Amino acid sequence: MAQVREFRALRYAPPLPLADLVAPPYDVISDGERAQFLARSEWNVVRLTLPDSEEEAARQLDAWFDQGILIEEEPAFWIVEQDYVGPDGVARTRTGLVGSLHLEPYEKRVVLPHERTHAGPKEGRLRLLRATQTELEPIFLLYDAPPFEPPHAEPDIRLDDVRLWKVVDPTLGQVFDDLQLLIADGHHRYETALTFHDEDGTPGSAWMMVVLVSTSDPGLTIFPTHRIVERLGDVPDEQIDPPGDELPGLVLYRGGRYSLVPTDDQLDVEAIEQFSPDGVTYTPRRDEAVAAVDEGRAEAAFLVRAPSIHQVFERAAAGEVMPQKTTYFYPKLLSGLLFHPL
Repeated sequence: MAQVREFRALRYAPPLPLADLVAPPYDVISDGERAQFLARSEWNVVRLTLPDSEEEAARQLDAWFDQGILIEEEPAFWIVEQDYVGPDGVARTRTGLVGSLHLEPYEKRVVLPHERTHAGPKEGRLRLLRATQTELEPIFLLYDAPPFEPPHAEPDIRLDDVRLWKVVDPTLGQVFDDLQLLIADGHHRYETALTFHDEDGTPGSAWMMVVLVSTSDPGLTIFPTHRIVERLGDVPDEQIDPPGDELPGLVLYRGGRYSLVPTDDQLDVEAIEQFSPDGVTYTPRRDEAVAAVDEGRAEAAFLVRAPSIHQVFERAAAGEVMPQKTTYFYPKLLSGLLFHPL
């Protein structure tokens, strides 16, 4: 069902100091962090992903290629391996395949969304895609088949806890011929790419850069995203002792006490919506959510359990979408390792 192929990646030319050039995805970078990344290097990727203007990003991209800052690789897949310590303090390694995915509308049920999106973020990404004609950041997809193994060789790209191997083998894409793919992270960018292809109409714009991770990869974990709430009405609950590491259900922290909230077989994040919380912000750290209440910065916090990968895939396959921030796939993919010209 899914078409995945090799692509000609652009990458920073070695021996440029890659640590000064990469950054997290555009949507998790604050204004202060953006300034820090800009100060690291005149070629830092945020000059493309969070530019002063879309036109400036396009000029920079062209100039970097002309100056040899960026080089073009032969058509290839890339296997990426990322070491990390999760919010739970456990060390893991997640492995995926970087390739070029043929865009398909959601109604074809080839690529499945699982979260709702908003128009605002897509408008800015669309202007950037029009200007640069390049996929600057990959999106993160899941597939239900065995994971890929890194080659027994030195990686072609190495940065701290991230390693990439170039693999010239067109047959790797055949793994996905009969599979549905689930968007783990990148709904806005996928929908932006669809919109751009609709208006552009060229064969090149029908493809985008993705990282594909197996649902059975031992390093794949969904973490919860707790809700910090500025204002909240009445909620039916039952007081409990402070919970341990494993939550007994959906937990409300309010007024210095913990209570259990009925969910009626809904996911925790879905049950929260029926109480119409106001001024909601999110954190993967339970202690931060509790501290916000204790310090008077919020009225309450909902401590939630993460859905399982099976639950997310099942809902998406049934055509259902869940609230924003239902899933937290950690760590985020780094931007700046590879670029995908259209």
